[in-house]
Amino acid sequence: MMWPTVFDPFKELQDIERRIGAVLNVNRPVQKVESFTPAVNERVDDKGYYLEIDLPGVKKENIDISVNDGVLVVSGERKLEKKEEGPNYTRIESFFGRFERAFKLPADADTDNIDAKYEDGVLKIFIPKKQKPAGKKIEVK
Repeated sequence: MMWPTVFDPFKELQDIERRIGAVLNVNRPVQKVESFTPAVNERVDDKGYYLEIDLPGVKKENIDISVNDGVLVVSGERKLEKKEEGPNYTRIESFFGRFERAFKLPADADTDNIDAKYEDGVLKIFIPKKQKPAGKKIEVK
């Protein structure tokens, strides 16, 4: 189909850092700003194109959707804070992540009538197909 995937070369390094921290049992407050790549499901039918983007932990007001030069861009940020308190300790982990996904739209995409809904951590975008104009009979004189 026409949907490119964004490659993040630093994600593997971040995964290695998390694994090393787990092995060394490092339990200190963590505050990171990192990017993440949300999963996308896509389908097409006669009416248009459908995208479902998984955005757990992202608030609706932190999602931006734009179309420019035939490219649909979905971006945003998630802010999660996990606080755990015990008798002799307080542990706070904050995770901040930014994302951006870009999708090259086909020529028949009706960019003026795109619809987006966000519910239960899933962003659903519908991009209708442009209606083909009816043919016109031309009289020969």
